[in-house]
Amino acid sequence: MFIAADDTDSSTWMCTTFLATELVRATAEWDLIGLPRLVRLNPAVPWKTRGNGAICIRVGRGAGEPRLCGRLDGRDLVCYARSAGEPDADEVMARCWPVVERWSQTDSSDPGLAVGRNAPAPDLYYRAVREIIDQEEAVRELLKVEARTFEMNSGRGLIGAAAAAAWRPQDRTYEVLAYRERERWGLPRLVSEDDVALLDDRFPSTFNNYDRSAGRPVIVPHTNCPVLFGVRGDSPLEVMDAARSISSEPVERWMLFITNQGTDDHIVTSWKALVPSSSYLVEGEVVSMPRTIPGGHVIFSLGTAVGDLDCAAYEPSKGFRDVVRMLRPGDRIQAMGELRDRPRTMNIEKLNVLSLARVEVRSSPRCPSCGRRTGSAGRGQGYRCRKCGTKGLPAEAVSELRHLSKPLKRMGQISTIAV
Repeated sequence: MFIAADDTDSSTWMCTTFLATELVRATAEWDLIGLPRLVRLNPAVPWKTRGNGAICIRVGRGAGEPRLCGRLDGRDLVCYARSAGEPDADEVMARCWPVVERWSQTDSSDPGLAVGRNAPAPDLYYRAVREIIDQEEAVRELLKVEARTFEMNSGRGLIGAAAAAAWRPQDRTYEVLAYRERERWGLPRLVSEDDVALLDDRFPSTFNNYDRSAGRPVIVPHTNCPVLFGVRGDSPLEVMDAARSISSEPVERWMLFITNQGTDDHIVTSWKALVPSSSYLVEGEVVSMPRTIPGGHVIFSLGTAVGDLDCAAYEPSKGFRDVVRMLRPGDRIQAMGELRDRPRTMNIEKLNVLSLARVEVRSSPRCPSCGRRTGSAGRGQGYRCRKCGTKGLPAEAVSELRHLSKPLKRMGQISTIAV
């Protein structure tokens, strides 16, 4: 029996993953089947709050060996690989809709909850993570599998709920989310930055822990939500060990999620046209020099199979903009990113340099008489040697060799640069 929900938080308060822990509490008389799911959907949708994440848990009568997956109300949470029986869907819905009603931030969200025995077809997930789909379509798919639904306001959260239930993990990662004591919500978080900085070395399968260029952790939110921190990685056991290694304020509860984060599921790799509000892998040749515009954003134009496309590295990407500034016309690259409508621009997430153009740089020549480096004799007048007075020397061309490479943990051996 799946229980899926989305769009219950706001940009500054609550968190849909916290709702998952409350749904586990509300259904405590049944067992968790498999790990709770945190499913990120299309990051280009205009109405997302923060990470555009939906959640899904499954409950039943567990069979097999239990596995640790969290802690709630002072007791360990476990999950089972399979179920030997399922509860009544109406009873589950009756337990869950009051939880959604209590915790949803309805002044700025449109919550949706779905409960059912059979999940929608996986195609719904892939469309929801790569495109913008209609709520009516998501509801139709839920009705096909006879799922019960509950909604508030417009109920747009049913799109994410249906997609989270439809996800069949191919590539997957894991995240431990630790939550704060209720009285500390909204206060500054106390998390050891030194411990976070050591995670990459101590727990190699984890990723996106610490921004060394900025000198700060990236696992700690900046909003007033209940999350204290979240550790992501490829190994469920290692992310749990990593979370335990972090000194912090008291952790009131924690939960291990299976997730599609870090999988690039949202990237459309095969396309005939570039439609805004989706994310693409494009290949082409740089056709303009990168330029910095007000706000610190760096823009350049990329020649693709469907015409020139403006690409941008925005100011929050910080040091990544310096890499983009090194591009030159003639460089051939692959770029991944979200295509925005106005202005029509690709917001680059990752950059893979396929080949570099040879760039000629005009340089002052050495004096043939004394061997010293010459200086300009004035606009259009060539170069002259200030020591011996030789004049009219032409500039010489030299080649500028540039190298771009930065390995990413989840990109195999592909040489890429990421934000």
